[in-house]
Amino acid sequence: MKKKIQFVVNGRPITMDTDDERALLWVLRTDLELTGSKYGCGEGICGACTVVVDGKAVRSCTTPLKNVAGKDVLTIEGLAREGKLHPLQQAFIDHGALQCGYCTSGMLLDAYAFLKAHQNPSRDAIMAHMERNLCRCGAHQRIIDAIESASRHLEGHA
Repeated sequence: MKKKIQFVVNGRPITMDTDDERALLWVLRTDLELTGSKYGCGEGICGACTVVVDGKAVRSCTTPLKNVAGKDVLTIEGLAREGKLHPLQQAFIDHGALQCGYCTSGMLLDAYAFLKAHQNPSRDAIMAHMERNLCRCGAHQRIIDAIESASRHLEGHA
């Protein structure tokens, strides 16, 4: 059944008349043409579809649209500001923390939410948190290095 849903994506208010049970991932990709979030497993396990909703990382493939009504959604397209990469994005580049790029947006957004909640985390804490995201290319060490580097840069700026 169609319902009117209102939410904010990357600072832009959105109003839609659609089935509120649709997965957020498909609304982002097909209706809003924000294709940075990827379809991976479809079960919320791999993390390729991760976005940030009201400051928390969520798997958009298993999040019904009704769960974001009235909330702020951040996708990879909204992470950079005014043409300037977010420090996490720059750290991923500096540390070669991406290869094929398929998991990258989910990794970045999960790390973003984690660093917002945990200033100056230990390497072990970063590793434990990021264990939930899969990278088939095997760039995990470089991803952890990048997040650790960005956390030092963001310290006091969260």
